Amino acid sequence: MDEEVGPGLDPRYLEALRERVRNSPFHQWAGLELVSVGDGLAELSLQLEPHHFNPQGIVHGGIITAIADTSIGLALRSKLRPGLTHRTAQLNVHFLAKGEGNRLIGRGRSLHLGQRMGYGESEVLDVNGQLLARASGTFIVLPAPGAF
Repeated sequence: MDEEVGPGLDPRYLEALRERVRNSPFHQWAGLELVSVGDGLAELSLQLEPHHFNPQGIVHGGIITAIADTSIGLALRSKLRPGLTHRTAQLNVHFLAKGEGNRLIGRGRSLHLGQRMGYGESEVLDVNGQLLARASGTFIVLPAPGAF
């Protein structure tokens, strides 16, 4: 899937975000794909595989949580200036429907980004557009490793 850049995001930074997702062992294992990112928004896609389902045959809540966390985190990161990073401080996930099918979509948005904290929300949907979960998260903003 080709990623799209939103308004106001330096294409060099977008490439760094793409590489971050592509090279992350967790994102590779999970199968998370970056669809679009920029201007405080991020969209991810996940092709569901057998390891994503719980014993009852529905998508494991941890997978839905991971999509929610990652989509909010990338939305916030798209607004951070170079030299800064973030860490999840709190994540609230409200599961609204069981996950089934073959693909999930996570859409995150940055709602507040200060000098030390950020806040965002996300939705996780199935391929038919059914809302499976809503999440909100608070993130700590801090210098990136190696940044001075």
